[in-house]
Amino acid sequence: MPKGGRKGGHKGRARQYTSPEEIDAQLQAEKQKAKEEEEQEEGGDGATGEPKKKEKSLDSDESEEEDEDDEDYQPKHKGVEGMIDIENPNRVAQTAKKVTQIDMESPRELSRREREEIEKQKAKERYMKMHLAGKTEQAKADLARLAIIRKQREEAAKKKEEERKAKDDASSAGKRLQSLSLNK
Repeated sequence: MPKGGRKGGHKGRARQYTSPEEIDAQLQAEKQKAKEEEEQEEGGDGATGEPKKKEKSLDSDESEEEDEDDEDYQPKHKGVEGMIDIENPNRVAQTAKKVTQIDMESPRELSRREREEIEKQKAKERYMKMHLAGKTEQAKADLARLAIIRKQREEAAKKKEEERKAKDDASSAGKRLQSLSLNK
C-alpha cells in the first residue's frame, strides 16, 4: 500500500464528487441561515423559548431582579433530555449554589469511610493507652515475659560472679602456694 493510504480507501464504496455549483449552493444556504439567526437574536424574542438574560447594570434594584431571573433560568438541555418529561420522584434536580449561599461554618457530614477511619484511630489510641498502663492481655504477657528474662539475667550474673570469685580464689590460692614453696 502506498504511503498515505491513498489506495484502498472508502471500503469499496464508489467515490462521490461534488460539483462546483453544489458547493456554491451549500455556502449560500449557510450564509442565509447565519443571517436569519442574527436577525432572531437582534429581534429579542428568541424562537428557542428560553428567557434571555438581561445585561448587567450598576443599579442595585435591577441586580436584585437579575437574581430572581437567575433562579427561574433553566440551562439548555443536552440531547433529548429537554424533549422528554421525566416523572421520577427520586431524581434530585441539580441546583447551582451561589458563593453567598454556601455555609462554611456548619459541620460537614462525614462519609462512611471517613467515620470508620476516625473510629479506627480512636480505638487504636485507646488500646495503646491501656497497653501502656498494662491492662491489656498482650501487655500482661509482655510484662510476664520480661520478668522471666530479668530473673534469668540475674541468675546468669550471679553465676558469673561466683565463677569469677572462684577463679580469683583459685588463682590467689595458687599464688600463696607458690610463695610458700619459694619461702621454704
